This record gives sequence, C-alpha cells and structure tokens, in this order.
Amino acid sequence: MGLEKEKLDTSIIMDEDEFNRSIEPILSNKGKVYTASPDRDPNDINPHLKVGFEDVIAEPISTHSFDRVWIGSHATFELVKFGFYRLLTTLLAVPVAFILGIVFGVLSCVHIWVVMPMIQSFMMLLPSIHIVWRSLMDILVTPLFHSMGKILSSIQVKATEN
Repeated sequence: MGLEKEKLDTSIIMDEDEFNRSIEPILSNKGKVYTASPDRDPNDINPHLKVGFEDVIAEPISTHSFDRVWIGSHATFELVKFGFYRLLTTLLAVPVAFILGIVFGVLSCVHIWVVMPMIQSFMMLLPSIHIVWRSLMDILVTPLFHSMGKILSSIQVKATEN
C-alpha cells in the first residue's frame, strides 16, 4: 500500500448539441429559471431605433484600431446610450405620456363627437344632393354642350398644299 505516483487524466468529449440534449431533462423538471422580458414593441413600430455599435461605427478591413480601443469604444457607446436613455426616460417619460394622453384624448373626442357625425350627415345628404346636382346639369350644362357640339360639328377643315 504505497503512494501512487501515477496521475490519470480523463476527459469527456461531447458535442455541444449532445451536451445540451443531455441536460435538457434535468432543466425541464426545475422549470424556468428566468422569465423573458415582455416585448414592449409588439407591433414593431420602431424598427429604425434598433441601433447597435456596428450600425454607427464600422472600420473597414484596411483600417483597424487596436483591439482594446475597439472593445473600449464599443463598451463606452453601449454604456452611454443605455445611461442617457434611462436618464431621459426617467425625466421625460411621465410628462410626455401625460401630454400625449391629453392630445390623443382630445383627438379621439373630436373624431368621435364632431368629425364622424358630420361625415355621416353628409353621407345622408349625398343622395339628395346627387339628385339636385344631376337635375341642374341636365337643365343647364347638357343643352349648352349639345348646342356647342352641333355648332362645332359643322366646321370642316380642308388641307391644301401650295
């Protein structure tokens, strides 16, 4: 019974897909560890605001800065963008939401109580107006254009060469 001086190295080599499949039953029993944040833009109203660092700053293959500078500038960009967005939304979100609530409330009220009743009233009057308009056209304009058509139809143009 002496001391063993020989060391054995063992390792298991697994494919990443195989590894994920092998632990799926274990994770599925425990349930979700985290919940995904709700989508605050479900109708995709602001796809143009999904701006990343690579959308703004890009270095071509022929010109590269140092890797640490690139990583630092990327981190600074994301941090400042995140910080200022949070700061501005903290200061402006509630007042702007209040103002927009007033604006859309007034627009809804005007649309429901003024615009739509006027449109419906005009739509009810249109058949009567259509009858009156057609009678006026038949009485005044149609005879005028028939007369002018008969007068102008008697004009003959002859082309002669000199």
